[in-house]
Amino acid sequence: MHQEEDNYIVVVNHEEQYSIWPASRDLPPGWRDEGTKGTKADCLAHIEQIWTDMRPLSLRRQMEAAAAANS
Repeated sequence: MHQEEDNYIVVVNHEEQYSIWPASRDLPPGWRDEGTKGTKADCLAHIEQIWTDMRPLSLRRQMEAAAAANS
């Protein structure tokens, strides 16, 4: 196993979308470290557990506002 395979972090953006990123690289603009570190597989498994609603945050808020206005 390559050392890089053990060196990933989970990152999240302002829309609450998740991804993985090599821990040795600077974070891409607009993303922050979510706090989870580990192998690529471990990080992807963590994302699968926590990211249950794939819609961007702005879309979720817009849909919630529309639902509230219609009730």
